[in-house]
Amino acid sequence: MKTIRKRALQAVAVCLWPLFLQAQTDGDHNFKVAKNLDVFTSLYKALDMLYVDTLDADETIGTGINAMLRSLDPYTAYYPAEKQTDMRYRMTGKYAGIGALIRKNLQTGRIIVDEPQADMPAAEAGVRKGDVILAIDDSSMVDKTSDYVSSRLRGEAGTSFMLKVKRPSTGKTLKMKITRRAISQPTVPYYGMFDDEVGYISLSQFTEDCAKDIRRAVVDLRKQGMKQLVLDLRNNGGGLENEAVSLVNIFVQKDQLVVSNRGKSQQGRKDYKTTVEPIDTIMPLVVLVNGETASASEITSGALQDLDRAVILGTRTYGKGLVQTSVDLPYNANLMYTVGKYYIPSGRCIQAVNYNHSRGGYVEHVADSLTREFTTAHGRKVRDGGGIMPDMEVRPDTLSNLTAYLTLGDSTECVLNYVVDYVAKHPAISPPSTFELSDEDFEDFKQRVLKSGFSYDHQSGKFIEELEKIVKFEGYYDDARDELEALKKKLTHNLARDIDHNRDELKEWLSKEIISCYYYQAGEIEYSLRHDKQMSEAVALLKDTERYRKLLRP
Repeated sequence: MKTIRKRALQAVAVCLWPLFLQAQTDGDHNFKVAKNLDVFTSLYKALDMLYVDTLDADETIGTGINAMLRSLDPYTAYYPAEKQTDMRYRMTGKYAGIGALIRKNLQTGRIIVDEPQADMPAAEAGVRKGDVILAIDDSSMVDKTSDYVSSRLRGEAGTSFMLKVKRPSTGKTLKMKITRRAISQPTVPYYGMFDDEVGYISLSQFTEDCAKDIRRAVVDLRKQGMKQLVLDLRNNGGGLENEAVSLVNIFVQKDQLVVSNRGKSQQGRKDYKTTVEPIDTIMPLVVLVNGETASASEITSGALQDLDRAVILGTRTYGKGLVQTSVDLPYNANLMYTVGKYYIPSGRCIQAVNYNHSRGGYVEHVADSLTREFTTAHGRKVRDGGGIMPDMEVRPDTLSNLTAYLTLGDSTECVLNYVVDYVAKHPAISPPSTFELSDEDFEDFKQRVLKSGFSYDHQSGKFIEELEKIVKFEGYYDDARDELEALKKKLTHNLARDIDHNRDELKEWLSKEIISCYYYQAGEIEYSLRHDKQMSEAVALLKDTERYRKLLRP
């Protein structure tokens, strides 16, 4: 009897031991939390009383909060009351303002209008690309930052102000009365027929009701005769998860599992299925992606790949497999935090970076060799970790060194100044489908660049200099002197020659910038498709029915 009682007690002890360890662990964790919060509060109170200067509590404690959140992951963020507008814009893509992008002119240091948006207050008032913002009402905007000017341009819908700008092409100072209104960034900046059968839709972000915009575009394109579709998710950083599910629902059957969220709390565990009847489940579909395709864009492209509903074309996506939600905090503040990971239909999570905080915290990029294999609905092999790998990899054309310096670096103002003057001389231009910069106009641009004093790093020249140093160090210089000198002469920097060599690429870039001033973002996209390598490959694939079907077979 004693033996039985002893064994029973041992069994109970074994069962209770994990609970005891868990309680001890929870107790240790709770003690550490209480201890550190107490230390932080005491530390701030001491500084507030004893520090040489008066502390700004919002700034000092806010810095501490943001530093804590930065130690977690890039997507967990604190929004105090004064930043709620930013959070709403992030979620909805809507704000109240004038509808124009602004930036700092790198030559003058002044804030300029970079891109008015179509049918928005700025464009309707006559604001143009390149206009220098001098004042808003009686408040000078000279020597102010872009953030400062942007915050003054925004405000309550229906409120008006006087905008004072200087137009570079004429040198005149202009005053315009502008009334702010609700601005919604276009989620579908452009859609249309690429040819008689292939439709194209560009989606810029996953904000509220974007799937409805895509649905309307698909219906309209089908009326125009669309039989195949290219959906462009390149540079789409994502947004709302439910919108991704609704977008997938346009092309797959009702009640299909699209994505599953998994986290430690109940809020982080949820399955999303399609809920309505689709528009078309058979039409050939190609989705364009690149390294900036992330989050909800990866749910969309990944789900369509896992369900063998579309061919994914382009380059590997970003690899954001984490899900965020928000919680209200006191004093009208808000916390956006990572609640879990998402898993697309094959069961894989495509998160590229692991953030581990259990033992001090570290960031680890998932190596390709550590990814696991999964299968699509038809049995094709796909892998987790590191984003969505395209079914058909097509890399875009890369910019030449010269074009990159002229269009993306500190010398972008060469292009800006030319475009502003071109627009001043040309009240109208031909449509994006036919516009091309003439050779005479390009020659004008070339001469402007040559006279501007523009210079850029000559990469081959740098390489020769380094090679010469190595050759001297290794003792081969005397034998190789003549060959090195001959190579230097062949690689002599010649700006005029370099501009002519990159004529087609530069003309394309200039044309795109000019078109945006007349036809805005939609026109710029329409023009760019004519020179888009990945789009051309997508159309060729859709035309080759057997090749398209083969890519979707195991």
